Amino acid sequence: MESAGGKLVRDRIPEIIRADGGEPVTYRAEADEFRRRLRDKLREEVDEFLEADDASAVEELADILEVVYALSADLGTTTDALETTRAAKAAVRGAFADRTVWTGIA
Repeated sequence: MESAGGKLVRDRIPEIIRADGGEPVTYRAEADEFRRRLRDKLREEVDEFLEADDASAVEELADILEVVYALSADLGTTTDALETTRAAKAAVRGAFADRTVWTGIA
């Protein structure tokens, strides 16, 4: 079942809505829809981070990480394996600690 509307929410949101006296209407997404909705959620969370002030930016980054971890699991890998891949890439190509901005080749 796929609904044109709705959005992917964290697992405990229906429970929280019930605790507030509401009755949520939900369904479990099939694999293809789930992957698509995770990608949509990543865009949503990145947009929220880009609009955030410094006071809420860390919370928005945590939301991004939660979606990244879910995408990682959906792709069949673990957060540890994801971190290993990130660290290996950083070892070869570097990270962003030096704040280097490339403007071309002389």
